[in-house]
Amino acid sequence: MIIRNPATLEPLGTVPECGADEVARAVAAAHSAQAEWVRVSAASRAGLLRGIGGRIRARASELAALLTRETGKPLCESVDCIGAAAALFEACGARESVPPLEAPAGVVAVLVPFNFPLLLMASAVAPALAAGGTVVCKPPHQNPLTVALFAELCGALPPGAVNVVTGGADAGRALIEHPGIGGVMFTGSAAAGREIAAAAPRKRLDLELGCVGAFIVREDADLDAAVPGIAWARLQSGGQVCTSGKHIYVDRSIAAEFVERMHQCVGFLDVDDPMKPPTDLGPLISLEAALRVEDQVGRALREGAKLILGGRRFRPSGLPGHFFQPTILADVRPGGVPTREEILGPVITVTPVAGAAEAIRLAEESSPGFGASIFTNDPGAVIRMLESAEAGTFRINDPADGEVPGPFGGMRHGGIRRVLGARTSLAVAHVEAAPVMRPKAWWFPYRDRTVPRS
Repeated sequence: MIIRNPATLEPLGTVPECGADEVARAVAAAHSAQAEWVRVSAASRAGLLRGIGGRIRARASELAALLTRETGKPLCESVDCIGAAAALFEACGARESVPPLEAPAGVVAVLVPFNFPLLLMASAVAPALAAGGTVVCKPPHQNPLTVALFAELCGALPPGAVNVVTGGADAGRALIEHPGIGGVMFTGSAAAGREIAAAAPRKRLDLELGCVGAFIVREDADLDAAVPGIAWARLQSGGQVCTSGKHIYVDRSIAAEFVERMHQCVGFLDVDDPMKPPTDLGPLISLEAALRVEDQVGRALREGAKLILGGRRFRPSGLPGHFFQPTILADVRPGGVPTREEILGPVITVTPVAGAAEAIRLAEESSPGFGASIFTNDPGAVIRMLESAEAGTFRINDPADGEVPGPFGGMRHGGIRRVLGARTSLAVAHVEAAPVMRPKAWWFPYRDRTVPRS
């Protein structure tokens, strides 16, 4: 398989298209290593995990550049991802005992998507190793190179403790169905998650699946902070972030002002080669991804949405890659395409509503894994409204501080796992609230950015 830079289309390297035989060898190696690894004391395992974190930091520049070239995310975002991945291993290495709920499942298969391949791999691999398990990693077929390099940094572990198999759906299916796999950790689409659940009914499943999360903007929100905050959260990594909200519900009394401010904010973002430090938005991961976004925007417009900005593929600086214009759609009807489907691209979509109660109702109706970022000067009132809501994660006034994130997870089709947290039942997973929202130093525009996010 040839791996190409999605901005320039230049080849970056090749990886094998693994089949059932290669998967079987990887699982066998993991089983052999697990017999040794599980006998290593928790304190010794912790020290080895801290060592992996240190090696990630020592190779941070190389890893970040490779991640940007194969993923298309701006370089500063890749730097953030590498720092967060290192911090995850360091955090797991800070614990010298393992809670009972984290007993190893033996050999664990870890499958991650293209948008955060190394960070999501680290979020699964580090706790699995800490608990005495071994892993077989299946990175995304579009951009496996960073994960492959990461595996080299695990060389101090027993041989076979961390294995990588590359390829597409066939390799993933062979891995999931292999009888030697005790657990599957997967982050990706709801459709793929359902296929995994059907194919591996007796394995331990940790699934975090995509959904259409919401942004909700109350009429009392501080738009000076909410607008750039939502723009950054929605558009980082080219709008291909599964945990970020996808659709915005705005109180009707401020909807026109919100859209105008968003136009002013997004219209000045720099779309270019993501290796250039000032670049805010890079390409989408593939031509298929760009065509899918173009189709979704077209269908939303045919449903009556109003095009404010963008709406099509283009070639910034003459680059031949998979770029899509930053796009704003206003007056999206309830139940329209942007409320039902994840649009994994730089597309901001807005529906005016009568208030928070209507916004919460519409968001719950439209998404099988409802979660929301809510902006208001009265957090207490919103929290009371949410008491009966089924949700994964709520953020009120976006209190994320740039450190290693807390647990997050979806509901219903949204998932049966909390990433970075313990396995839980289907209940409200995580609520963070801040009295007011303040701009963060890592938001757009990146040319003004002064600090890393992690």
